Amino acid sequence: MTATRSERIRAERESRIGSARTDPGGSPAALRQALSAAYDAQIAGLAGDLTDAAVVAVGSLGRREVTAYGDIDLLLVHRGRTDIAKAAEQIWYPLWDAGISLDHSVRTVPEAVRMADEDIAVALGLVDARYLAGDPILAEELVSRSRAQWRKDGVHNARRLAAAAAERAERFGELAFLIEPDLKQARGGLRDGHALRGLAVAQLCDGLTPAAATAYRLLLDVRTALQTGAGRSIDRLVAQEQPVLASALGYADADDLLRAVSDAGRTLAHAWDVALRRVPERSGRVRRPRRSRAPVRRPLADGVVAHGAEVVLARDADLTDPALLLRFAAAAAAAELPMSPFALERLTESYAMPDRWPRGARDAFISLLGAGRSLIPVVEELDRGGALTRLIPEWEAVRSRPQRDPVHRFTVDRHLIETVANAAELMQQVARPDLLLVIALLHDIGKGSGRDHSVAGAEIVARVTARLGLPDADAAIVVAGVRHHLLLPDTATRRDLDDPATLDVVAPAIGYDGDLLDLLEALATADGLATGPAAWSPWKARLVRELAARVRSRLAGRSVRAAPLIDARHRALAAQHEVAVLVEPDPVAGHVVTVAAPDAIGLLSRAAGVLALHHLDVRSATVAAEHGSAVAVFGVEPRFGRSPEEERLQAELRRALAGQIPLGKRLAALDRTYADAPETPVKLPPPTVLWFDDEATDAVIVEIRTTNSVGLLYRLAGALESCAADIRAARVSTLGPAAVDAFYVVLPHAADPATVRARIETALETAASGRPAG
Repeated sequence: MTATRSERIRAERESRIGSARTDPGGSPAALRQALSAAYDAQIAGLAGDLTDAAVVAVGSLGRREVTAYGDIDLLLVHRGRTDIAKAAEQIWYPLWDAGISLDHSVRTVPEAVRMADEDIAVALGLVDARYLAGDPILAEELVSRSRAQWRKDGVHNARRLAAAAAERAERFGELAFLIEPDLKQARGGLRDGHALRGLAVAQLCDGLTPAAATAYRLLLDVRTALQTGAGRSIDRLVAQEQPVLASALGYADADDLLRAVSDAGRTLAHAWDVALRRVPERSGRVRRPRRSRAPVRRPLADGVVAHGAEVVLARDADLTDPALLLRFAAAAAAAELPMSPFALERLTESYAMPDRWPRGARDAFISLLGAGRSLIPVVEELDRGGALTRLIPEWEAVRSRPQRDPVHRFTVDRHLIETVANAAELMQQVARPDLLLVIALLHDIGKGSGRDHSVAGAEIVARVTARLGLPDADAAIVVAGVRHHLLLPDTATRRDLDDPATLDVVAPAIGYDGDLLDLLEALATADGLATGPAAWSPWKARLVRELAARVRSRLAGRSVRAAPLIDARHRALAAQHEVAVLVEPDPVAGHVVTVAAPDAIGLLSRAAGVLALHHLDVRSATVAAEHGSAVAVFGVEPRFGRSPEEERLQAELRRALAGQIPLGKRLAALDRTYADAPETPVKLPPPTVLWFDDEATDAVIVEIRTTNSVGLLYRLAGALESCAADIRAARVSTLGPAAVDAFYVVLPHAADPATVRARIETALETAASGRPAG
């Protein structure tokens, strides 16, 4: 009998899910309602004629929001029945056998209320309790008592909800700014919608606003469609599901879907923040004096005051003042207080800025940008109210725009704001901190244009700076800063800083402007930190500082001497005419590994392979030969923090150079051990080979952009060696799962140089795919 019931339950669920998959006109909401109704009927049938007990749906089933493969939460409440376990098994086992994910409990009413007092998740689940079967009077007793207790402890419960929300945000991040967000647990996700409902039941807020309700339904629809398509319980909007899901839900593409999800997450997070700050500090009635005094209004700026825990407009505020909106926002950021939604709505509606901003508006704008981390919530408020795109219409193009990039952790707009917050901490390092803040805000404004975002951004910024009313000279610096914002970090990590040709490229691009150089150096730090740990490290920061210092010397007319490739110490090692290894700490790369050996083809590749086997990530490599001996100098970072061991490296390198170690097989096996790590949410393009003929002294630069893997430098160097290319130096730039490796090479003489280059390109692309050269 049980098996038959289970089969029927499973068949009905799969039938409804299957219909949802094949019916193009079906909606996720209709599937949830159908599944909820089916579960209601099935559970009532399993419960039979319960006495002194009742089955109550809580959580998603209580809200009639069951998704395709989501959990259902049931509570069997009873009046102290000694045989209640048998009654529970009659309900639970058929559901389990049907493959239903079931969260269940059996309690008396006092036990359930006490458990809710101890566990906020249980308490919030009971907020949505709904009778299914058995004794309706007992179920009503549970609902009324649990809700009365919830309201009685409303302020305390609000604080518990806030703590739980903060913990989720710390663990799962912010839904609005992630490429693969958790639709349920992340900040701004469905859990925050449940928490808002809990505050409403506790009579601490009005519940979901119309905008928040729409956002909640959108996330619920996406989660429903995600599970339906994936055929399993899943809450994370993984990248591989996004294109199909976007099509099923009527979005143009995966990016369009993500922008909608991002906007919904921002709306729910904002609604939660606004509701939470309306919660009083303490519960209970407050005894007021007979003669109550008006709350203190503390002036913050012209037309702006702090009133209680909010920033509001002064009674005599001039709504026609074009700078008032920006002064209002800047005052809120400086005071680290939220803006009154009502006041912000009034300001946005009355906003009228002339074609060229007046000085007061521009000053208030700079003050807002210079507020540091407190800028971030204020910008979110401006964004939610529609004020941000009124101030900067070009912002709409990057608003909630996802970055399908292996290193970026934020959407474009949030990345820009994070960069500004970081730049505010670096203002003392530059002569024009105001321009640094503006460049930081706009440096990626060209993303989404379909062109090089630096070039497109410079064109857009020219229009923005004209509207801001910046003087022509300042506007030119901002435009140049946006155009060249990647110049220092890209050059520092991909080019040989000791090569004079590197400075010959960088200095003219900057235009011999020392102020612009300072701004670009500070921006590189702010931008790198905002991007994420895969894009910024002490190694990269030191290289950028070193490059900036050398360019600064060049701009000042001072000579910049390149360090010799082989010094006396190297010569002493090379003179041994055998393999020698020297390991030293280095403030730039972490460690420097110097290898001296008889000059022979394969030194660079095999040394790189041995270093990879020792879990050492190579950042730079320089090779020089003299009198039959060769020296290779590697800048390395230990992958797991362990310092390299000279003796072991030397022993294995000798064996590798003698052909006694199958480097290719061992590196491939090591790479497979790393393959168990979670895949990047970004699909990387196939390998690309680029040539730079005029950026090196007595060499050409060949650069390959590809997916990073263990032993990549070993394979790429081997490919070049197999083509008789003389490698002078290499720069390795790893950006999460992506790699940009640049080699300074001298090509072999040939009647047809194009054929040589074509052969090298093929060899590099083959090596990048995982197959060693030769």
